[in-house]
Amino acid sequence: MKLRGASVLGTLTAIGLSMAGPAFAEQSCYGLRYADLKHALDQAVEDEASGLNLQMWATLVNRDGVVCAVAFSGVDRGAQWPGSRVISAQKANTANAFSLDSSSGIGHDSGAPTGLALSTANLYSPVQPGGSLFGLQESNPVDTSAAYGGRAEHFGQPNDPLVGKRVGGVNVFGGGLGLYSTGERIVGGLGLSGDTSCADHRIAWRVRNLLALDHMLSVGGVSGDPDRPDNIIYLAAGEAPNGFKHPDCGGGDDPSDLPAVQN
Repeated sequence: MKLRGASVLGTLTAIGLSMAGPAFAEQSCYGLRYADLKHALDQAVEDEASGLNLQMWATLVNRDGVVCAVAFSGVDRGAQWPGSRVISAQKANTANAFSLDSSSGIGHDSGAPTGLALSTANLYSPVQPGGSLFGLQESNPVDTSAAYGGRAEHFGQPNDPLVGKRVGGVNVFGGGLGLYSTGERIVGGLGLSGDTSCADHRIAWRVRNLLALDHMLSVGGVSGDPDRPDNIIYLAAGEAPNGFKHPDCGGGDDPSDLPAVQN
């Protein structure tokens, strides 16, 4: 099963930022349905071999940080870490909140990358004590009423209680990515949680690729890889946190073997 291409893009519509009334999901989330996220998540978990081989939670938010969909890959809501549901939402919120596209005016010089995409993996080192973004992780707290409200049997379903709410939160390890539509416009964020932070990043990357929301070849990043601008950068063994690097979880994976983004 491959979702990339027309099968998913056909469900996407022009953005409308109105949040009033029952049509919220269609108006604010590009018509992207719960089923699209669920199918991409299941495929990405199957395709990724690194980490602990655990089941996952995934969350999509729109550009306003409002949750569009929440899904899990296991047989029921208890087949993956229950705590990872809210963590996946935090990661989606973080990646959306700290990523930009060309509309920001960044990269206006001829030939320069436009915008700046930061994955949650890129934020690990700069938030450590003495880092340039120290304290960022406390800057946008989780709305606990949104995070823990509603009926648990709806968690990870199309009617998950998080849908339509801003959960907030900042997470600073792998698993969160900005979402870029055609025209390299940022439209929201994706968060994955349930395994090692490195596997979370890799599975999130595959989900974004399958959803065809990685139109960002000209978007700047900190990875040093123009084909994967917001990819994870591993610290070497014994290396202190620095730059935008992330600890290596020991899975032996190569960040460069992830699919390249598209224009």
